[in-house]
Amino acid sequence: MSKLDVPAGTWQIDPSHSGVNFSVRHMMVSKVRGAFGSFAGTISIPDDALDATVEVSIDVASIDTHDDTRDEHLRSTDFFDVANSPTITFQSTRLEQVGGGYRLHGDLTIKGTTRPISLDLDVGGVGQDPWGNTRLGVSASGSLNRKDFGLTWNAPLETGGVLVGDKINLDLEVEAVLQTAPVPV
Repeated sequence: MSKLDVPAGTWQIDPSHSGVNFSVRHMMVSKVRGAFGSFAGTISIPDDALDATVEVSIDVASIDTHDDTRDEHLRSTDFFDVANSPTITFQSTRLEQVGGGYRLHGDLTIKGTTRPISLDLDVGGVGQDPWGNTRLGVSASGSLNRKDFGLTWNAPLETGGVLVGDKINLDLEVEAVLQTAPVPV
């Protein structure tokens, strides 16, 4: 695909058909998976889709790893400190074509620390839903080092190693709806 064929306009991320998921190594033997259930975002696409911008805000308190005790610990000052840093934000800086796919670069802010991050994108396509809305599907993946964002808590294991890995794998499924322009009065 040499050209990103997506209609220009403002697209709102549909949280009921999207997911912000992650995984991290646990006890050096398996992975724990989780998600954030509350988030919002906008994709702005000009005539040249490669000039698109993306803004996302995630409610950190909505973290869900299927273990209430762990989720409360993740919300505490040991990790995300939700009371003082209630949101994670992403602001894109550049979109580039890489081979047959795309890479989105941007600034990710967690717990008051902003670092650059890159996400590999797979554009699933554009289509009409049964109610006349135009929808865009995108999958994104990447990783980050949690320590780069001040998430340093850990516990040593008797057998060697640590309880929580440093590398966080991100897996995002996004469905966005093209917003129609208001009719001038």
